[in-house]
Amino acid sequence: MEFPKFLLGDNTDYPNAIFIVHTEFPRFIINLENDEVEWLEEFDKEDEKELSSEAENLFQAANDFYDRELARYED
Repeated sequence: MEFPKFLLGDNTDYPNAIFIVHTEFPRFIINLENDEVEWLEEFDKEDEKELSSEAENLFQAANDFYDRELARYED
């Protein structure tokens, strides 16, 4: 089964939270309410260096995805 790169999620146990799930490597979930990130991968020291430079781009892409989805709901 193929998934889109990003998924939008919510949960009634967290009424103010909006979750974006990144389904490609490196997989993560970001809570847009407080920008908390949960990585779904384990990284070694070498990966962490590369990840830190790429993380900002991934988080921006997640926010762009959310903005695009909201705009589509408004249409």
